[in-house]
Amino acid sequence: MSLEYKIREPKVILDKNPLILMLHGYGSNEADLFSFAPELPDEYYIISARAPYDLQYGSYAWYAINFDADQNKFSDNDQARISRDTIAGFIDELTSKYPIDSNDVTLFGFSQGSILSYAVALSYPEKINKVVAMSGYLNLEIVAEDYLKNDLSQLKIFASHGTVDQVIPVDWARKTPGTLEKLGVEITYKEYPVGHGVAPQNFYDLKNWLIGE
Repeated sequence: MSLEYKIREPKVILDKNPLILMLHGYGSNEADLFSFAPELPDEYYIISARAPYDLQYGSYAWYAINFDADQNKFSDNDQARISRDTIAGFIDELTSKYPIDSNDVTLFGFSQGSILSYAVALSYPEKINKVVAMSGYLNLEIVAEDYLKNDLSQLKIFASHGTVDQVIPVDWARKTPGTLEKLGVEITYKEYPVGHGVAPQNFYDLKNWLIGE
Protein backbone atom coordinates (compact mmCIF):
# COMPACT_ATOMS: atom_id res chain seq x y z
CA MET A 1 0.00 0.00 0.00
CA SER A 2 1.31 3.43 -0.89
CA LEU A 3 0.40 5.02 2.49
CA GLU A 4 0.48 3.79 6.10
CA TYR A 5 -2.96 3.82 7.71
CA LYS A 6 -5.19 2.87 10.63
CA ILE A 7 -8.48 1.10 9.95
CA ARG A 8 -11.80 0.53 11.71
CA GLU A 9 -13.73 -2.13 9.86
CA PRO A 10 -17.50 -1.62 9.58
CA LYS A 11 -19.66 -3.01 12.38
CA VAL A 12 -22.57 -3.40 9.98
CA ILE A 13 -21.53 -5.54 7.02
CA LEU A 14 -23.10 -4.81 3.64
CA ASP A 15 -22.27 -6.31 0.22
CA LYS A 16 -20.01 -3.28 -0.18
CA ASN A 17 -19.50 -0.74 2.56
CA PRO A 18 -18.92 3.00 2.22
CA LEU A 19 -15.53 4.50 3.09
CA ILE A 20 -14.47 7.52 5.11
CA LEU A 21 -10.83 8.32 4.33
CA MET A 22 -9.26 10.65 6.90
CA LEU A 23 -6.46 13.07 5.98
CA HIS A 24 -4.74 14.71 8.96
CA GLY A 25 -3.20 18.17 9.20
CA TYR A 26 0.41 19.34 8.90
CA GLY A 27 2.67 17.97 11.64
CA SER A 28 0.13 15.41 12.85
CA ASN A 29 -0.34 11.70 12.10
CA GLU A 30 -2.94 9.05 11.33
CA ALA A 31 -3.95 8.62 15.00
CA ASP A 32 -5.28 12.19 15.25
CA LEU A 33 -8.57 12.15 13.31
CA PHE A 34 -8.92 8.40 13.93
CA SER A 35 -10.04 9.31 17.48
CA PHE A 36 -13.37 10.31 15.87
CA ALA A 37 -13.91 6.80 14.49
CA PRO A 38 -16.03 5.40 17.38
CA GLU A 39 -18.49 8.28 16.92
CA LEU A 40 -19.00 7.80 13.17
CA PRO A 41 -21.68 5.60 11.57
CA ASP A 42 -21.21 1.83 11.94
CA GLU A 43 -21.55 0.95 8.26
CA TYR A 44 -18.39 2.82 7.19
CA TYR A 45 -14.89 1.60 6.71
CA ILE A 46 -12.93 4.30 8.52
CA ILE A 47 -9.37 4.56 7.29
CA SER A 48 -6.98 7.24 8.49
CA ALA A 49 -3.95 7.73 6.26
CA ARG A 50 -0.48 8.90 7.26
CA ALA A 51 0.94 11.69 5.09
CA PRO A 52 4.08 10.73 3.14
CA TYR A 53 6.55 13.43 4.25
CA ASP A 54 8.20 12.68 7.60
CA LEU A 55 8.83 15.70 9.85
CA GLN A 56 10.26 13.43 12.62
CA TYR A 57 8.90 12.51 16.08
CA GLY A 58 5.62 11.08 14.78
CA SER A 59 4.79 14.18 12.71
CA TYR A 60 3.99 14.05 9.01
CA ALA A 61 2.96 16.42 6.22
CA TRP A 62 1.22 16.16 2.85
CA TYR A 63 3.54 18.90 1.61
CA ALA A 64 6.18 21.20 3.02
CA ILE A 65 5.41 24.67 4.29
CA ASN A 66 8.46 26.90 3.88
CA PHE A 67 9.37 30.38 5.06
CA ASP A 68 11.30 32.99 3.13
CA ALA A 69 13.70 35.55 4.61
CA ASP A 70 10.77 37.80 5.60
CA GLN A 71 8.98 34.93 7.35
CA ASN A 72 6.34 34.71 4.62
CA LYS A 73 4.87 31.22 4.46
CA PHE A 74 4.54 29.40 1.18
CA SER A 75 3.41 25.90 0.31
CA ASP A 76 5.35 23.41 -1.78
CA ASN A 77 2.69 22.98 -4.46
CA ASP A 78 4.69 20.33 -6.33
CA GLN A 79 4.67 18.11 -3.24
CA ALA A 80 0.98 18.88 -2.76
CA ARG A 81 0.18 17.73 -6.30
CA ILE A 82 2.17 14.52 -5.77
CA SER A 83 0.23 13.87 -2.55
CA ARG A 84 -3.05 14.59 -4.37
CA ASP A 85 -2.28 11.87 -6.91
CA THR A 86 -0.97 9.51 -4.22
CA ILE A 87 -4.27 9.81 -2.33
CA ALA A 88 -6.24 9.10 -5.51
CA GLY A 89 -4.14 5.98 -6.13
CA PHE A 90 -4.48 4.96 -2.47
CA ILE A 91 -8.29 5.01 -2.85
CA ASP A 92 -7.95 2.55 -5.75
CA GLU A 93 -5.70 0.33 -3.60
CA LEU A 94 -8.25 0.35 -0.78
CA THR A 95 -11.21 -0.45 -3.01
CA SER A 96 -9.35 -3.44 -4.45
CA LYS A 97 -8.20 -4.69 -1.02
CA TYR A 98 -11.48 -4.26 0.91
CA PRO A 99 -15.16 -4.67 -0.13
CA ILE A 100 -15.63 -0.90 -0.35
CA ASP A 101 -18.40 0.74 -2.37
CA SER A 102 -16.34 2.81 -4.81
CA ASN A 103 -19.40 5.02 -5.42
CA ASP A 104 -19.58 6.03 -1.75
CA VAL A 105 -16.20 7.43 -0.72
CA THR A 106 -15.98 10.38 1.68
CA LEU A 107 -12.79 12.37 2.27
CA PHE A 108 -12.57 13.68 5.84
CA GLY A 109 -9.81 16.26 6.08
CA PHE A 110 -8.50 18.71 8.66
CA SER A 111 -6.34 21.74 7.82
CA GLN A 112 -3.71 20.60 5.27
CA GLY A 113 -5.69 17.37 4.89
CA SER A 114 -8.77 19.47 4.11
CA ILE A 115 -6.88 21.45 1.43
CA LEU A 116 -5.83 18.12 -0.12
CA SER A 117 -9.40 16.79 0.12
CA TYR A 118 -10.67 19.63 -2.06
CA ALA A 119 -7.84 19.07 -4.55
CA VAL A 120 -8.48 15.31 -4.81
CA ALA A 121 -12.25 15.75 -5.14
CA LEU A 122 -12.05 18.33 -7.95
CA SER A 123 -9.26 16.43 -9.74
CA TYR A 124 -10.85 12.98 -9.39
CA PRO A 125 -14.61 13.50 -8.82
CA GLU A 126 -15.33 10.01 -10.18
CA LYS A 127 -13.57 8.60 -7.09
CA ILE A 128 -15.15 10.88 -4.46
CA ASN A 129 -18.76 11.21 -3.36
CA LYS A 130 -18.51 13.55 -0.37
CA VAL A 131 -15.95 15.77 1.34
CA VAL A 132 -15.80 16.93 4.96
CA ALA A 133 -13.34 19.84 4.89
CA MET A 134 -12.54 21.25 8.34
CA SER A 135 -10.31 24.30 8.90
CA GLY A 136 -9.01 24.39 5.33
CA TYR A 137 -9.58 26.24 2.07
CA LEU A 138 -9.69 25.62 -1.66
CA ASN A 139 -6.28 26.07 -3.33
CA LEU A 140 -6.90 25.82 -7.09
CA GLU A 141 -3.14 25.83 -7.75
CA ILE A 142 -2.93 22.20 -6.60
CA VAL A 143 -6.00 20.97 -8.49
CA ALA A 144 -5.47 19.10 -11.78
CA GLU A 145 -5.02 21.60 -14.61
CA ASP A 146 -7.92 20.23 -16.67
CA TYR A 147 -10.35 19.93 -13.74
CA LEU A 148 -12.97 22.11 -15.47
CA LYS A 149 -13.58 19.22 -17.88
CA ASN A 150 -14.64 17.01 -14.95
CA ASP A 151 -18.23 16.28 -13.99
CA LEU A 152 -18.48 17.84 -10.51
CA SER A 153 -22.28 17.61 -10.28
CA GLN A 154 -22.32 14.62 -7.91
CA LEU A 155 -19.93 16.09 -5.33
CA LYS A 156 -21.29 17.11 -1.94
CA ILE A 157 -19.15 19.10 0.49
CA PHE A 158 -19.43 20.01 4.16
CA ALA A 159 -16.95 22.77 5.02
CA SER A 160 -16.36 24.29 8.45
CA HIS A 161 -14.02 26.83 9.99
CA GLY A 162 -13.29 28.54 13.30
CA THR A 163 -13.95 32.28 13.29
CA VAL A 164 -10.80 32.91 15.36
CA ASP A 165 -8.54 30.45 13.53
CA GLN A 166 -4.98 31.74 13.98
CA VAL A 167 -3.42 29.23 11.52
CA ILE A 168 -5.64 29.51 8.43
CA PRO A 169 -7.59 32.79 8.39
CA VAL A 170 -11.36 32.39 8.17
CA ASP A 171 -11.36 34.86 5.24
CA TRP A 172 -9.58 32.23 3.14
CA ALA A 173 -12.26 29.66 3.94
CA ARG A 174 -15.09 32.11 3.22
CA LYS A 175 -14.01 32.38 -0.43
CA THR A 176 -14.42 28.63 -0.98
CA PRO A 177 -18.25 28.25 -1.07
CA GLY A 178 -18.71 30.88 -3.80
CA THR A 179 -16.00 29.32 -5.97
CA LEU A 180 -17.47 25.84 -5.60
CA GLU A 181 -21.05 26.97 -6.20
CA LYS A 182 -19.93 28.55 -9.51
CA LEU A 183 -18.56 25.10 -10.42
CA GLY A 184 -21.96 23.55 -9.61
CA VAL A 185 -20.78 21.80 -6.44
CA GLU A 186 -23.26 21.44 -3.57
CA ILE A 187 -21.66 22.85 -0.40
CA THR A 188 -22.77 23.35 3.20
CA TYR A 189 -20.54 25.88 4.97
CA LYS A 190 -20.54 26.56 8.72
CA GLU A 191 -18.48 28.61 11.14
CA TYR A 192 -17.90 28.10 14.87
CA PRO A 193 -16.46 30.45 17.53
CA VAL A 194 -13.21 28.50 17.92
CA GLY A 195 -9.57 28.56 16.73
CA HIS A 196 -7.80 25.94 14.63
CA GLY A 197 -9.69 22.90 15.85
CA VAL A 198 -12.95 20.95 15.73
CA ALA A 199 -15.67 22.20 18.09
CA PRO A 200 -18.12 19.61 19.51
CA GLN A 201 -20.97 21.34 17.63
CA ASN A 202 -18.89 21.11 14.44
CA PHE A 203 -18.58 17.34 14.84
CA TYR A 204 -22.29 16.98 15.65
CA ASP A 205 -23.23 18.97 12.51
CA LEU A 206 -20.91 17.06 10.17
CA LYS A 207 -22.14 13.72 11.54
CA ASN A 208 -25.77 14.72 10.89
CA TRP A 209 -24.78 15.92 7.41
CA LEU A 210 -23.09 12.56 6.71
CA ILE A 211 -26.16 10.55 7.66
CA GLY A 212 -28.38 12.91 5.69
CA GLU A 213 -30.39 14.54 8.48
